This record gives sequence, structure tokens and C-alpha cells, in this order.
Amino acid sequence: MAQNTVKAKKKVAKADAPVVTAVKAEVSAAAPVAGSSRRTMVGTVVSDKMQKTIVVKVDRRVRHDLYKKYVTKSRRYKAHDEKNTAKLGDLVVVVESRPLSRDKRWALQSVVRRAGQTLEVNV
Repeated sequence: MAQNTVKAKKKVAKADAPVVTAVKAEVSAAAPVAGSSRRTMVGTVVSDKMQKTIVVKVDRRVRHDLYKKYVTKSRRYKAHDEKNTAKLGDLVVVVESRPLSRDKRWALQSVVRRAGQTLEVNV
């Protein structure tokens, strides 16, 4: 009998609580939110064979602990490309996003340089 009174009190407490409704804004995976702390990385597209997905290779230079020589380490990230704009060899910026699949946690933000484009240098 005591359990029924406790449940009744909980129901009353829930009924007395103010109802708050939240409006959920639709934001695409690649759209950065103003003032957010999403990480961004710059890398090269090494694969664009999947639908709406690219594989981006991000290089970083670290100093070897023993030999004190700078070594280039790289890591590959799968990123969401909604419109399939990035092609093989492009230099792109990817931004952190919510998990979109088992491996995809990044989204394409912009294409910095196309694969065929080279910087013109006055020689």
C-alpha cells in the first residue's frame, strides 16, 4: 500500500512541473555553429569512391623522442560530403560533427584547393 502512495506523489509532482517545449533547429552536419568549439583539420582527399563520403589524410610533423628528428605522421579520417564536391587529390578542411556512421565523425567544410590547381610562383 505504501508503494502506491509513493507513485501517486511522483505523478502529482510531474503534473505540477511546468511544461517546457524546445524547438529543434535543423543544422546540417557540415555547418559550423557560431561560437562552437568544433575541431577543424586540413588534409588531402585520398579516396572519393563511396557515396557522400570521402577519406581525408591528415599529416602532422612530430619530433622523434630518441633521434630528435622530425617525422611526418599521418592519419586517415572518413568525412561526410553531402554533395560529392571533393575529388581525389583536393586539399580540404573537415570539421568535427556528430557520429554519422561507425567510422564517420567528420564533415567536409570547404575545398581549399582543387587537385589540378597549382600555385603560380614568379621565377
